[in-house]
Amino acid sequence: MTDTLLSLADLQAGQRATVRELRAGRAVESRLASLGMTPGAALEVVQNYGRGPLIVTVRGTRIALGRGEAAKILVERSNGSHG
Repeated sequence: MTDTLLSLADLQAGQRATVRELRAGRAVESRLASLGMTPGAALEVVQNYGRGPLIVTVRGTRIALGRGEAAKILVERSNGSHG
């Protein structure tokens, strides 16, 4: 039983997820990978107001992502994080 993949931009503050896939151009994927946003990485959404940047914690580091970037990161919600 696997949750369907959803965009990181769809998660709310406090939700945890695991990165499953990046759907971006090579340059954006490279930037995201350099920030630790790679398939298998666990993350937690710190802030998502629905407008402006998302703030997430990944690999112990807090990073801000533009909404366009966040929309290209497909994640699977972690157990215990229900919307």
